[in-house]
Amino acid sequence: MSVRVLIVDDFALVREGLRMAFEFEDDLEIVGEAGDGAEAVAEAERLHPDVVLMDVRMPQLDGIEATRRIVALDGPPIRVLLLSTFDLEEYLVPAVRAGVSGVTLKDTPADELAVGIRALAHGDALVDPETTVYLVAAAARARPAAEAIDGLSRREYDVLRELARGESDAEIGAADGEVAALLERLGVRDRVQAVLLAHEARLA
Repeated sequence: MSVRVLIVDDFALVREGLRMAFEFEDDLEIVGEAGDGAEAVAEAERLHPDVVLMDVRMPQLDGIEATRRIVALDGPPIRVLLLSTFDLEEYLVPAVRAGVSGVTLKDTPADELAVGIRALAHGDALVDPETTVYLVAAAARARPAAEAIDGLSRREYDVLRELARGESDAEIGAADGEVAALLERLGVRDRVQAVLLAHEARLA
């Protein structure tokens, strides 16, 4: 089954370039485009894509507020992949709080971007190493979130700490469903928000 993708950017040339980049990816289907955040929300509600490629700075409604509204839509979850530039810090934490499932740079090669889209569609999260550095730095200045981890078992605590270090399920030695159960207990959507929470709580 194809992954249905909505492209959101206020520059038509960027949207066209992304569409052309994915035209040879048989399992990715571009179902629509939007030129601003308000249009993105409307198109996401109409089309209900699997993944939205979301620009940050746009007229009408920025990508962060558009993300917040999109992830709140009824129906199966829509994953948002934020396409960022190098000025990450000012909006990275708000974007994670709004519900993005991944963040990557706009100059990411198309084949790597396609891999990221597939990962999000399957419920994984995507944060590249450079973005993780910014996320950790921003979270280190945020209010501690120790209250969010109160009541975790020692095993849950250890799993969360390893997630914050970027370890995979296999590296953690997580059993089937263990990470998903932890995310549900913490009340977070995915690994990206779990990483933010862990760093706010000074676990890593």
